[in-house]
Amino acid sequence: MIKNITMGQYIPGNSILHRADPRTKIIWTFLLLIALFTANNIYGYVMMLALVGIILVVSEIPVKYTLRGIKPLLIILILTAVINIFAYQGNTVLVSVGSFKITLEGILQAVIVAVRLSLMVIIGSILTFTTTPIQLTDGLEKLMRPLKKIKVPVHEMAMMMSIALRFIPTLLEETDRIIKAQSSRGADFDTGNFIERAKSFIPVLIPLFVSAFKRAEELATAMEARCYRGDIGRTRMKELAYTRVDRNIHMFLIAFSIVFIISTFVI
Repeated sequence: MIKNITMGQYIPGNSILHRADPRTKIIWTFLLLIALFTANNIYGYVMMLALVGIILVVSEIPVKYTLRGIKPLLIILILTAVINIFAYQGNTVLVSVGSFKITLEGILQAVIVAVRLSLMVIIGSILTFTTTPIQLTDGLEKLMRPLKKIKVPVHEMAMMMSIALRFIPTLLEETDRIIKAQSSRGADFDTGNFIERAKSFIPVLIPLFVSAFKRAEELATAMEARCYRGDIGRTRMKELAYTRVDRNIHMFLIAFSIVFIISTFVI
């Protein structure tokens, strides 16, 4: 389960998405997530599936690796699907057991929710797969720069989000290491009911929290030793700049958005 969590990891590459400006990827990631939840017919979902497939091909990220990030959500997907199947009211009754009715509309709603959640995870994962934490920080800071006029600590917020994403893989590796160490001492994490398995993870959580606080303290000390003072007088080794790649991405996704809006709100 731990190894299947891929969110926050960066995969080096030289694809079109890897070379694109982080601001372009951040903006379109949010817009695509909004579009995903505004789709209200089969045309919209087919278009979103096709677009995500194209993005995966262009990003050169292995499909199996991307789909692996959905595995931790299987329980949530199954639970949500079951709730929608039995709770969603529809006119086409397929099975009736007492007061419970399974309708065709309920099954379709369950499929829609599963597709939405899966695509949401994939779209968010592609952003982190193709963007380094430093690029994410710089991109977020540039996009939120207008908020400085109302005294919003933009740089600090972007830095916190970047550090959080950066330490997801590190904490997952640390968790896996602690689980293996506890298993070698006779701990059992795979048997018993849900409550018993949850209790068995207590010996993992305590050293994990200790390790996380220790890493946070070491990071603070390292930043202080390097005279880190926020964005005051800060320079960057690579300045962000829009290129032809970004223009092509904007043109393609704007064309997709027009067709998507027509299929969603007109047809």
